[in-house]
Amino acid sequence: MLVSQILKSKADFAVVTIASGATIAEAAALLSERRIGALIVSKDGKSAEGILSERDIVREIGKRGPAVLGEKVAALMTKKLISCARGDKTDAVLQMMTDGRFRHMPVIEAGELVGLISIGDVVKARLMELSAEKDALEGMIKGF
Repeated sequence: MLVSQILKSKADFAVVTIASGATIAEAAALLSERRIGALIVSKDGKSAEGILSERDIVREIGKRGPAVLGEKVAALMTKKLISCARGDKTDAVLQMMTDGRFRHMPVIEAGELVGLISIGDVVKARLMELSAEKDALEGMIKGF
C-alpha cells in the first residue's frame, strides 16, 4: 500500500499548522481542540519548518514545569523533519517511524506539504493489507 492511499482514506486529511511564533499554550489548545497529536510548524501552510507533538510539550513540562507554556513553538519544535512522499510504501514508512520512535510524519512533495500521517494510520492500512492477503490466500486454498 502507498501513502497516497492512506491520505485518500482519511476522513479529513487537511494538515493543521501553527506559526513558529505562537506560544506552546496556543499549540496545546489547538491540539486539544482538534483532538490531534501533532502540528506542522509553517508560516504559509505549504512549507514545513518543523513539527510539534503533544509528546514534545509534555516532555518539556515534565522537565521544566508549566513556564514552558509561555515559550514559542520555535523553541520546542523538531526542526529536522523526516518526511515521506505519496508514492512511498507503507512498510518503509512504518519502519522509519518505528526506528525513529515518532508517531507523526509529514507528507511532502516538491517541497510542499501535502499531508500528515500518524503511526495509527499506517498500522491500520497495513492491517487492512494483511487481511486482504489472508483472504486471498484462503480463497486460493479453499478454491474460491
